[in-house]
Amino acid sequence: MVGYDPKPDGRNNTKFQVAVAGSVSGLVTRALISPFDVIKIRFQLQHERLSRSDPNAKYHGILQASRQILQEEGLTAFWKGHIPAQILSIGYGAVQFLSFEMLTELVHRGSAYDAREFSVHFVCGGLAACMATLTVQPVDVLRTRFAAQGEPKVYNTLRHALGTMYRSEGPQVFYKGLAPTLIAIFPYVGLQFSCYSSLKHLYKWAMPAEGKKNENLQNLLYGTGAGVISKTLTYPLDLFKKRLQVGGFEHARAAFGQVHRYKGLMDCALGFFKGLSPSLLKAALSTGFMFFWYEFFCNVFHCMNRTASQR
Repeated sequence: MVGYDPKPDGRNNTKFQVAVAGSVSGLVTRALISPFDVIKIRFQLQHERLSRSDPNAKYHGILQASRQILQEEGLTAFWKGHIPAQILSIGYGAVQFLSFEMLTELVHRGSAYDAREFSVHFVCGGLAACMATLTVQPVDVLRTRFAAQGEPKVYNTLRHALGTMYRSEGPQVFYKGLAPTLIAIFPYVGLQFSCYSSLKHLYKWAMPAEGKKNENLQNLLYGTGAGVISKTLTYPLDLFKKRLQVGGFEHARAAFGQVHRYKGLMDCALGFFKGLSPSLLKAALSTGFMFFWYEFFCNVFHCMNRTASQR
């Protein structure tokens, strides 16, 4: 179970083990889904329609974009900004899952609510995501800049990017897009946690005889379903966030087609679902892998703790 488990036979992982499981889950997941993230960001930041009928559109489909990026920039382009992305994922995963564990435990101990309810998981998941976002937002801005730049590169290294951004745009650049990020992340991750829990309970109710058969595969499927549902419902807010984060960075994107300067949330509201197809694919895989690996490593730690207590 993700979150605090009040049952006597529940997992007895320490807070440190929860944080480590979240970190490793984020690390492995990020390495696997980075190509989809790069394509998604390129789609979101392209001002032209994602259509073959638009002669000015650089990208118009997942396969076409993959081929073009590979041809023009090489295989490593799909892992552009991977170092800041990994720092982001490791830190984010640790803070998110640890915060969620502590918040659900707080609800169980300090209120009459059941810590396993949909609404509790939604609120606790959203709050945990906000805490994690505040912690790693500067790294997220760096990752978006690296993934969005074309050739020739504006930023060659992480150190170069930090210095250039700070000198040219000031310290506030590292929290660009924070407001829409928090607005978007709360319902998105809240839905991830609540839908994951609900899908798991629904399956156990519908198929009680299955028990713990193929539990790891089931966790992957629950996470995939939760990712698709949450991303579809909250996608426009993610689009706004990405467009605001590259404000002042338009010159690095000239090779991708028409460039537009976005002045705020309302100005960003163009093509609410642009880039949804790679985003859904990425969300399905990333959320599925995230919960799969988190549950896997928590179970490993639980077995280790149980073995140690029996000695």
